[in-house]
This record gives sequence, structure tokens and C-alpha cells, in this order.
Amino acid sequence: MKAVVLAAGEGTRIRPLSASLPKPMLPVADRPLVAHTVDAAIEAGADEVVLVVGYEAAAVREYFGDGYRDVPISYAVQGEQAGTAHAVNAARDRLDGPFAVLNGDNLYDPDAVARLFESGPAVCAIPVDEPRNYGVLSTADETVTDIVEKPSDPPTNLANAGAYAFPAEAREWLEVPPSERGEHEITDVLARVIEEYAVTPVTLERWMDVGRPWELLEANEWKLADLEGRVDGDVAADTVLDGDVVVEEGATVRSGVVIEGPALVRTGATVGPNAYVRGATLIGEGAKVGHAVEVKNSVLSAGATVGHLSYVGDSVLGRDVNFGAGTTVANLRHDDADVRFSVKGERVSTGRRKFGVVAGDGVKTGINTSLTQGLKLESGATTRPDETVERDR
Repeated sequence: MKAVVLAAGEGTRIRPLSASLPKPMLPVADRPLVAHTVDAAIEAGADEVVLVVGYEAAAVREYFGDGYRDVPISYAVQGEQAGTAHAVNAARDRLDGPFAVLNGDNLYDPDAVARLFESGPAVCAIPVDEPRNYGVLSTADETVTDIVEKPSDPPTNLANAGAYAFPAEAREWLEVPPSERGEHEITDVLARVIEEYAVTPVTLERWMDVGRPWELLEANEWKLADLEGRVDGDVAADTVLDGDVVVEEGATVRSGVVIEGPALVRTGATVGPNAYVRGATLIGEGAKVGHAVEVKNSVLSAGATVGHLSYVGDSVLGRDVNFGAGTTVANLRHDDADVRFSVKGERVSTGRRKFGVVAGDGVKTGINTSLTQGLKLESGATTRPDETVERDR
């Protein structure tokens, strides 16, 4: 079966992290987000993967090339029409039989994707507490009978998880005229398939739509927990590695460092001396954690630097960020309420009691900067020495 993976979204809700890097290429453990989706498709039996790309497609092409894990990779470019069915239609000339469609910014239970392929026509579903935020599936006799987008009165708690196994005929329905929303969505195609076929709901035990910065943090918490500890890099004799810690070849962990897993130190990264890394933490390629720095449950993207005597907790740092010495991140409200964060101009709850800062690519802080919880620093933002930053910048 061919799998179409949608990787063209601009990721406006996850900005500033996606300002110069496509959201599907943001780091989740040891690979980009979209690579986890492609891996799930290949493990489920996909014999070819078509990646639908858009802006900044070069980063996706550079990573996957023409083949990945011995499976051919091809590319289709999404046009100006934004609907997801329009996106899949870009790959139409490569589809000549039953095909699957997966969202490249979702994390799936790999076993469920295999069941999806085996059960087609089928759609992945997951029970949720608040179904009004999703497309909601109705079922009867183990068959999907309807799908309704974000209903005010949901008929069930089964949310559409954005993974589909379509019959060959669905290829012809990708060009159905746009709906009243002005966009032709893949759920419109699913509705047509439901009319013509018995569609099986494949229930997921675990799934994540990675759309906002704290969800990238949660994605890393999930995938880092799956790693098995190993040391391939240069680790000082007095280093303490507790739990599943991966130190890749070419990484350096200096004297006096304590790392409590799950944690991943990637190629070219350096930690220490005398640093403390804990929680589910990713230290990306070429990143630097300096003397007496504490990093807790955070993502440091490639080339990020946290200068000595600093603290970073529950935060996401973009590429080539430089936190000056003594930079301190607050990650907890005094009233213990959920930390709020700005998404597309609106302050929303992260649902997290602890959440620090999100720094876009190239952010630089002066020495002894204090950053309050739930703070967004746009790409290239700077702070002055001894400054306390309480508002997004």
C-alpha cells in the first residue's frame, strides 16, 4: 500500500518554532516529527511513501531523499488551495490502488497503523474527553456511520485521529468541488467512502496532534521514554547516568555531570562540567549545556547554547538560541494554576502546571536575564543584562 503523508502545513499555532523550519521537521527525540509518522507507515507495510510538501520543502527533501529505510520516497507539492483533500490530490497521479493518508504532524501508535492498513477501508479514532474540538465519528456494528466536524452536541466521544486507509475509488473523489467552507477536506472524502463502503474504526490507545509548543514538549516526553540507554560518545569517568540516557557518537559529557533519564544527548553536543540534566530532555545536535547549568524536561534544538550558571525548565529552545550566563527560566505560577501561552494572539491554557518559555531560532539573552513562565520569544529576540522579561517579545 502507498502512504500519503501530509507535511505541508505552516504550523502557525506552534510559532515561533516553525518560523523558519517546517513544523513536521521539528525535533522529537532522535528524528523529526514527520519521520515518526513515516516510520509508522513503513512498519505497517507501506511499500512507497509520498510526502506532500509546501513551504520550506527543501528541509524535508534533504532528510528523506529518494529513499528511506529501503522504501521509495517521492514528493508532491501542495498548491494554493489549503484543504487537506486538495493536498492529497497533489499526489493523485502516484495513486493506483488502495492508499493510506496520515498527518505528518501527528504521533500514532505504530501497531494501530498496522491494523488500519489491514482493515481498510478504515479510519483511526481515539476516545477523548472533549470531542467538540475534533471531527467526531459515529459507529454502529463496528462500522463508521458518520463524521461531523466539531459538533456542539457530539454524538460520541470518538475523535478522528487523522489516519485513513482508502479504497482505490477514493482517488477519483479527491477532486470533488469544494465544500461550503471553501476548502475540500479529506473528511469530505471519508464521508463519501462511508456512503459507499463499510468503514472500520481502528481505535488508538495513544495519539497526539502536535500543534502547539507544549505539545512538542509532550511529544518528546513520549518518544524519549521509548529510548533504551546507551553510551557511544565521550563520557567522563565521574559522570552519573541514571535511567535511560543516550549519548550519541560525537557527543561529549564532561566531569561532574549528572543526567537522569530519559534523556538524549545528540551528536556534537556538549554537557558540563558539573551540569545537571533531568526529566525528559533532548539536547540537540551541536547544542551546549555549560558549567553548573540545570536543564529539566526541555528541548534544546540543534546549536542551542545555555551558558553557565543558568536554569531552563519545561521549555523549548529553537535552533542557535544563546542563553547568557545566569539566565533563569520560571516554570511555575505562584497560584499553581495552569500556565497560559499565546497562540495566534490569544492566551490559552497549556493544561500544564509547569511550563517555561518558548524561544524561536536565534534568540539571545543577556547575562542574568529572568524569564517568566509561559513566555514567547520570537526568532531573533534579545534581552538586556539583568532584565526581567514578563511579556512576549
